[in-house]
Amino acid sequence: MSEPTKTRARPTSVFPLLALVACAALAAQMAFRDPRFLVPFAAIVALTVLPAFLARRRMRRLLMSGDVKRVLGSWQGTLDRITYPESMAPLMAATAYAAYGWIEAARNALARSVKGPAWEAAIEQRLFVEALLDTFEGDRGAAIEKARALESMPMPVSGPLARKRVARLRKGVAALARAFAHESLASDRKLLERAASASPLVHWAMRYAAAVVAVDSGRSADARDLIFGAPEWPQESAFRAYHEELLARVQA
Repeated sequence: MSEPTKTRARPTSVFPLLALVACAALAAQMAFRDPRFLVPFAAIVALTVLPAFLARRRMRRLLMSGDVKRVLGSWQGTLDRITYPESMAPLMAATAYAAYGWIEAARNALARSVKGPAWEAAIEQRLFVEALLDTFEGDRGAAIEKARALESMPMPVSGPLARKRVARLRKGVAALARAFAHESLASDRKLLERAASASPLVHWAMRYAAAVVAVDSGRSADARDLIFGAPEWPQESAFRAYHEELLARVQA
């Protein structure tokens, strides 16, 4: 829900990984028999794990930078190969724009999406985007309704970690809608902080909602801490106004 759908990898793309795994297993067996082989074993592990770790770290930093143009640029290769690009590419662009508070750009991207089978199948993605946009546009009732619909959807067929992440995001969107409607529950701040940790794409959206909850509960100092280090948002982003308003409330 937070990143573009990956295209299916070619079967031959797994061969290098299998070779590395086999080499790592052999090196581990040899290192167990003779400690001198620990160095090549460590090198193989580093070659296997480090590139993916560094790539995820770079992407996380990019997503948390708030630079929606660069985020979309990093997704371009995937968007060019995505199934039903006439529907899904604009929808993914709308997701990025909505996550960073670019309301008008997100609405324009949604309008460009072709309303076909892929559009109908992407109901979870659309509810996610629409709930964010309704919240930022001030239509709090519609936002809460769509967030509830998103929460009630069946969980995707995937591993337990992925389901946990999806559940956190769905609950976070619902808590965000309630926060901006000033109808937060006692557990909402924790839900928002968990959702912020679950997806760097919506990190700042969830942090601003948690700051609203903090201000409403009389914890202004907490609100300042929650938005500390936020990017310098452009005029196109609703987060610029939220940031200024929250700081004014904290100082008052």
